[in-house]
Amino acid sequence: MSSPPVSLVQQYKQAFAKSQERFEVAKTLFPTGVTHDTRMMEPFPPYVSHAKGAKKWSVEGHELIDYFVGHGSHILGHSAPDVVAAVQEQMTKGTHPGACHDLEIEWATLVKKLIPSAERVRFTGSGTEATMMALRLSRLFTGRSKFLKFQGHFHGWHDYVTVAADPPYDSPAVPGVPDGVAAYCVSIPPNELNRVEETLKADDGIGAVILEPTGGHWGAVPIRGEFLAGLREICTRLGRVLIFDEVITGFRVSPGGAQAFYGVTPDLTPMAKILAGGLPGGCLAGRADILAFIEPRPGKPKMKHPGTYNANPLSASAGVATLKRVATGEPSRVANEMATKLRNDLNVMFAANAWPWLAYGEFSMVRVVPNFTGPRPAVAGVNNGFIPFDNDVNALDGPKNMKQVYALRQGMLLNGIDWWGTAGMTSCEHTAADIAKTVKAMETTIGMLLAEGLA
Repeated sequence: MSSPPVSLVQQYKQAFAKSQERFEVAKTLFPTGVTHDTRMMEPFPPYVSHAKGAKKWSVEGHELIDYFVGHGSHILGHSAPDVVAAVQEQMTKGTHPGACHDLEIEWATLVKKLIPSAERVRFTGSGTEATMMALRLSRLFTGRSKFLKFQGHFHGWHDYVTVAADPPYDSPAVPGVPDGVAAYCVSIPPNELNRVEETLKADDGIGAVILEPTGGHWGAVPIRGEFLAGLREICTRLGRVLIFDEVITGFRVSPGGAQAFYGVTPDLTPMAKILAGGLPGGCLAGRADILAFIEPRPGKPKMKHPGTYNANPLSASAGVATLKRVATGEPSRVANEMATKLRNDLNVMFAANAWPWLAYGEFSMVRVVPNFTGPRPAVAGVNNGFIPFDNDVNALDGPKNMKQVYALRQGMLLNGIDWWGTAGMTSCEHTAADIAKTVKAMETTIGMLLAEGLA
């Protein structure tokens, strides 16, 4: 009598047993057992020992092609030799002198050279701090307390911006955020210019508009240049501050971010991730007259801005080394090219199997959609691909079948790929061979899901 087939989750538990051992300990230390919400996974997440280039290795020794890329921060791949050397050299000189230093000047000079909006730069400890600074400065500059954001757009986890970051989008209530604070955020669906203008005209208390310039949750609901140009015109005409949150898109879409690619310059630009070469660090860049509210001036209010780790030398050394290579244009070009190939090759594979799955995305960001029965896309370029579900925020970025999402990641891990739920990002270290292996892994994994009734 033959044994029953081993389930997908049992295969995962057997292959990643050492990770499960660590997770049992972690649950006694951390709420949910992890240190970042997106690392939560059933039955447990994989644990990683080291990473290099486009790959990382689990504590069990499994080699994995990585599409997390440090939550988007590693456009150069993991442990880039020039970045490692720069940080090692700085480590011998000190990690925190509590003083001004040459690297912060070099770092800011590179930002100013690359980012069109960067008349002035102020470093922060993270992207969340950078968006918080952008909103506070906008209030001082405009005298208006509210701001407009788009449903599904993520701008960090501070109180003001968590409204409508995740579904249900029509609810202003956020656990732990006072209603009075949440009321300062006005949220509307993305990609509706008429709605933007109507909302701003109807509420004179709104002083700023903030968005991810390629779409919420790094392009889950894509935004393109026409909308950005229209937004710029409306904000200029109505006297509102326009904020491009380029924490992810900065230096990834192009060396100058989405604003350089599309030729639309915002008033303020929060950045992080690639900015600091994968180390903690962020900045706000933008108009000199707005950032001037950080300066003490006679008769003008001054925004206070301390921050122990602002422009710390270790992050600055990694950031300088990274941005020097970013400035060549090669990192974003290669990452975009590999992601474009992955999207197109996945769609060829889905069609060949007659599976109702679809890959879409822009630049170096890739997403897959199960249970899609609409029209099939043609071969697409870097940012002109087919967008499913008429780009509807609730269809593309609404609640997901988490059992299916976890099973997809389990299967991909078993086939040598660390895939971020239903999405991933590439680096300049990803190769055509990596893409081919990823497509094959996706094909094998969906077959596993079909066998268990999960696809």
